[in-house]
Amino acid sequence: MAPRIAAASLTAFLVGSFINAYVMSRMKVASHGKNFSARAILSTVAGEGADSLIFFPLAFGGLMPVSELAKMMLVQVILKTLYEVIVLPVTIRVVKYIKRVDQSDVYDEHISYNVLKISDIN
Repeated sequence: MAPRIAAASLTAFLVGSFINAYVMSRMKVASHGKNFSARAILSTVAGEGADSLIFFPLAFGGLMPVSELAKMMLVQVILKTLYEVIVLPVTIRVVKYIKRVDQSDVYDEHISYNVLKISDIN
């Protein structure tokens, strides 16, 4: 089971993290940098949703009923999103501090989100 769970976990993490960053990036451009709280929460829902949809079936598919997998997926998304909401005041302060110290506010305009374009890595 360990290799199966490790592979499921790595795959889910990579896809979920990418989707979280993608949604956050696209929403920032679309909202002209406004609504950080909504971006943080919605990107978490999208990323954790993808993470759960990948991890649980790959790790436990065939070992437990689909209805139980669905419950586990839903609970994980809800708990991780709830955590995001709880730590949001800290996240907001940290982001503001970093922007102030770094004197930057990056907008991902005119970029490629293609993870397979290795030649674009600097």
